[in-house]
Amino acid sequence: MFRPKYPEAPTPTTVHTPAPAVQHSQAPACSCQHAPAAAPAQQTSWLGPSARTVGAVLAVGVVVTALLAAVVVTAISVAVAAVVMRSLLTGQRHH
Repeated sequence: MFRPKYPEAPTPTTVHTPAPAVQHSQAPACSCQHAPAAAPAQQTSWLGPSARTVGAVLAVGVVVTALLAAVVVTAISVAVAAVVMRSLLTGQRHH
């Protein structure tokens, strides 16, 4: 129900595929059953742990800097509004 529906890939109609190459294999020297060699482990990402750590620190730094900038802008705007209100109220008392 919640699984995405992927479009089906179009199937090519006029594709010429070459004939598969014939592979020659030698008969084993002994009749024992050998396990196939394990494939080397593939790395899931080209980034190492240190690069991921640096990326995470940079991302957190950007977010914290943006939050601090928002706090500074808010504080300045509140201070300006307070000065304007004070000057308006002080001006009314003298008249």
